[in-house]
Amino acid sequence: MIRISNISFSASEDITHELIERKIKKKYNIDLKSFEISKKSIDARNKEDVRFIISVDGQVKNEKSVLHKKNVTKVEDIAYTVPAFKGSSSPVVVGFGPGGMFAALNLARSGAKPIVIERGESVEAREKEIEKFFKFGILNKNTNVQFGEGGAGTFSDGKLNTNINNHRCKYVLEEFVNFGAPKEILYDAKPHIGTDNLKKIVKNIRDEIIRLGGKIYFNCCMTDIGVKNKSVEYISVLKDGKTTQILCENVILAIGHSARDTFELLQKKGIIMEQKPFSVGVRIEHKQEFINRAQYGKFSEYLPAADYKLYTHLPEGRNVYSFCMCPGGSVIAAASEENSVVTNGMSYYSRDGRNANAALLVDVKPLDFGSENVLAGMYFQRDLERKAFIQGGSNYNAPIQTVGDFLNSRPTKSFGDIIPTYPIGTKGVSFKDIFPEYIYTSLQKGLNVFDKKIKGFACDAAVMTAVETRSSSPVRILRDDNFESLNTKGLYPCAEGCGYAGGIMSAAVDGLKCSEALINKYFENNK
Repeated sequence: MIRISNISFSASEDITHELIERKIKKKYNIDLKSFEISKKSIDARNKEDVRFIISVDGQVKNEKSVLHKKNVTKVEDIAYTVPAFKGSSSPVVVGFGPGGMFAALNLARSGAKPIVIERGESVEAREKEIEKFFKFGILNKNTNVQFGEGGAGTFSDGKLNTNINNHRCKYVLEEFVNFGAPKEILYDAKPHIGTDNLKKIVKNIRDEIIRLGGKIYFNCCMTDIGVKNKSVEYISVLKDGKTTQILCENVILAIGHSARDTFELLQKKGIIMEQKPFSVGVRIEHKQEFINRAQYGKFSEYLPAADYKLYTHLPEGRNVYSFCMCPGGSVIAAASEENSVVTNGMSYYSRDGRNANAALLVDVKPLDFGSENVLAGMYFQRDLERKAFIQGGSNYNAPIQTVGDFLNSRPTKSFGDIIPTYPIGTKGVSFKDIFPEYIYTSLQKGLNVFDKKIKGFACDAAVMTAVETRSSSPVRILRDDNFESLNTKGLYPCAEGCGYAGGIMSAAVDGLKCSEALINKYFENNK
């Protein structure tokens, strides 16, 4: 198999299999027996000539005769395999987000018959609870945008791009396609699935785990971990008002970044953790049409909804950046605690909504938390969320400020032509009553920098919704080279909630790594 890279096409061209084949023949004088697109990206650096850049993987009769050509390399396909599980008892997976889901799927395929504990409901029941919250402001603390089958990523954009370079990424993408994702995610430079597709896919993965002998318990929350001789002995769970014990030797802890009661439990049990930096800020909305024109110029009519990625390092030492950009999406209500307002972004696969939104974040560090308590960052988040709740009217409406009012430090009393999409309701306020001064001024400075990168980004009518606090976990649960807790054997801190991932892809990959370590522990012992 060879890879031919950097094949360029105009963004206005209809790129067919035949067109790619002709261009390869003309430019490289290579006749491919067969090929597939392996990567497709958009080069919009020159707004007068926006291009698609494509790479293909294919087969030729004699590889050696073409490997000397420019942009032609050999491709080695690494097959993902997992040995059979040799343990005597079923491992437990706590949390059924992408980390827990791929850990459980891997364990099920190894024959381990995992037991999955998820505090929220199945995706079907979860969708109904979230709709009730969006329409009426009635919050279910265990089933919401943060908790439930699929984790927080299910009700987001389903972005699968990642900064990690790991052979497991290809396997994760292939598995998503096997369970119903569009095939385009295998080669898009910025793959995404969309909330509409994710809801179907996570159910299909659940069904496969059950088919292979796994058990999944929804509306079931871990309330205790039994430890004996520095090893896991059991966990206690609460389901339907009844507490029971599950005897187990191994627990993959894929709890997500919002499982605050679990963080407090782990602190009480003496599990070694540390404070971790994260970021907080707002969701900013523009018209998607404006972002399309700003990014693609006259070629915007030929291309899908545009995104952006912005970053600046301020002289004061803080970073301000965009995060989790959702083209054609909505700002959603993502609270998981009563009397709190939390925002996130969501979009469907088509990304055809009127607005673009993204988190606009400022980094915060342990020194900002004001305490050496390992959970001080968590309490820092909660304080901002409760201030936002009060400023929004104490009814889950979100506090909102236009960029023009924010930059001029005045309360918002009216909106322009950008209509906020937060579903429950909004209230114009001043963010000075929510954020510490250093966050407020950092956001102001960041907006001014970004307006130079995308002219009009800091337009008066752009809308900001507070607060975005769940960008990543406020703690890291420390683990050793075998992926086990530093002081509790059999406990595997996993994925985003435990401080080892930052999105669907990296969380899924970490779930695979933890399950591999668990399986290999018994594989090595039984050699």
